[in-house]
Amino acid sequence: MSDGLTPELMLSAYAVGLFPMAEGEDDPTLSWYDPDPRGVLPLDTFHVPKRLRRTVLSGRFDVCVDRDFAAVMRGCAAPAKGRESTWINSRIYQIFCALHDMGFAHSVECRIQDELVGGLYGVALGGVFFGESMFSRVTDASKVALVHLVARMRLNGFILLDTQFGTEHLARFGGVEIPAAHYKQQLERAVCMQPCWSNTVAPDMLEAEIRSM
Repeated sequence: MSDGLTPELMLSAYAVGLFPMAEGEDDPTLSWYDPDPRGVLPLDTFHVPKRLRRTVLSGRFDVCVDRDFAAVMRGCAAPAKGRESTWINSRIYQIFCALHDMGFAHSVECRIQDELVGGLYGVALGGVFFGESMFSRVTDASKVALVHLVARMRLNGFILLDTQFGTEHLARFGGVEIPAAHYKQQLERAVCMQPCWSNTVAPDMLEAEIRSM
């Protein structure tokens, strides 16, 4: 990487609580962030509204992981209503695709009749998943992806879902903001765990976990 930023450096930054963002799609400069307070989504108190649970369990969406990571990143970077600009520039795209190839970056994808209509991506390191971005082209697609992500995390023993910032949208699912010092304590414990991510989760176990939320 000509600017000195490598996938290994990115992982080291995540492990101490830093994450990068670009000022715009055409801006090559990356800035590092370490917000205080920090947004997290507690896994044990994750809340799924009844209507959304019905949608998740209806089979409307075909949900899978890591089938087309690059396409999910492009979907997250594309302009959308209320998000006309993006912080995902070409360097971010390259680095995260490299992390995916190394087995650290993952996507949860929602399809309808084989068309990608929504999803999310992030980085898994030990027992923490760093959520990066999500997108929807049809109603509820990104929400369904989030529910599936949390179900997988709970089944595989993760202990921390980092959302970077708190938002009203995430608060509906139980998302909160905590002091950065508390976050760092949780992070230190999580990154020392054995890798928790698995692409193979039995569908009946996923369904049971979603019903329990």
